[in-house]
Amino acid sequence: MGRRKVPDLYRAPFPLYTVKIDPKTGLILTAGGGGASKTGIKNGVHFLSLELVGSQHSATLLHSHDTGTHATMNMALGGDVIAAGQDGNCNLMRFKQRAPKEGRSGPAKDGPGEQGGARRRGGKGQNGGGDVAQMKDESLQILVEDVGVVKSDLSPQDPVQKCVRFSSDLKLLLTGGADGYLRVWEYPSLKEKLNFKAHKDEIEDLDISPDNKHIVTVGRDFACSVWSGDQLALGLCWHDNMPHITEKMYRYQSCRFAKVEDQKDALRLYTVQIPYKRERKPLPCYLTKWDGKSFLPLLTKTCGNEVISCLGVSDSGTFLGLGTITGSVAIYIAFSLQKLYYVHESHGIVVTDLAFLPNAPKIKPIKGNNEVAMFSVAVDSRCQLHAVPNRRSVPVWLVLFFCGLLLVGVILLLQHLFPGFI
Repeated sequence: MGRRKVPDLYRAPFPLYTVKIDPKTGLILTAGGGGASKTGIKNGVHFLSLELVGSQHSATLLHSHDTGTHATMNMALGGDVIAAGQDGNCNLMRFKQRAPKEGRSGPAKDGPGEQGGARRRGGKGQNGGGDVAQMKDESLQILVEDVGVVKSDLSPQDPVQKCVRFSSDLKLLLTGGADGYLRVWEYPSLKEKLNFKAHKDEIEDLDISPDNKHIVTVGRDFACSVWSGDQLALGLCWHDNMPHITEKMYRYQSCRFAKVEDQKDALRLYTVQIPYKRERKPLPCYLTKWDGKSFLPLLTKTCGNEVISCLGVSDSGTFLGLGTITGSVAIYIAFSLQKLYYVHESHGIVVTDLAFLPNAPKIKPIKGNNEVAMFSVAVDSRCQLHAVPNRRSVPVWLVLFFCGLLLVGVILLLQHLFPGFI
């Protein structure tokens, strides 16, 4: 199962660090770059449209937004606003679509270094990734404007925003920095609400519960903390019932809240634990499911010996996605933590981010005959689409029909073997 080859959906001219999908428009947003180094590698945010042609997916580059000397390392979507982590800042940009004016003869420029015309990367459906580009002037235009910026990391040397989230009601913006500080702003006013030292070392990941009551942070200091405001509610410990695992043998890598399908009031938290040190014989990584309200561990399972680099959760809470530092990609069933899909070294290097295709009305036709579809991006500049086809199910009436036939057959056999049985 791990030897399959996944074609590239899109290939950027720079390393990709993050990918998000706008459920309203169906646009794919992916970003990255070469940073401030003078290597000639640009920095930008690319807007892609996804199409389903027959049974194959293809991506079209609609717009390339130049971010100057700053590479976007992480981002979150809040409606039509992008919160982009660029060095020690969180830059907020609003994007909108505009129908092209009649008679346009070339790509629109809505800012320095910004390309407003659509460009197609390859014309081979899901086998996209070719280097030949064709301009499509009839496509929608994307306009991007800066709407604000906040300082999200105050490290004296090389400040870096490590993670960013919007609350589900879009009233809060949260960032975690390399300085270990959790910063929360009211949105959209960007008035600072919280600013405190959450971890002794870098904050690797964070998430906020749907009711905004709890914030979970993951640090490189081995801690996974649950906060109520700026007060520590509790620290999680995933290996209480695993005596063979010592205190600093593993560290937390990622955390995500997720709802439970068909259970309106239920909430889950998922965390990934990776070995702290590299061993000659690689230690397994672990995936843990927690009750998202009581924060009691419900299930822990190993998820392979490849070190996990990122975690994603589908909007329905049904599936989990994992990327590794060796480029492998996997999809798990959230209920059982069972592996459903796996491609060994699908990318040539570290998988940096994952995004599931939402179950939004605008996107359902693009999903095709697939139960789940997930995007992955990596430092190798490639964006790939990983899809799991719908599993075939037998209609209930057919099952009942065969059960009836089986029952009649058993009765006839008994009547033949034991005359007078009935």
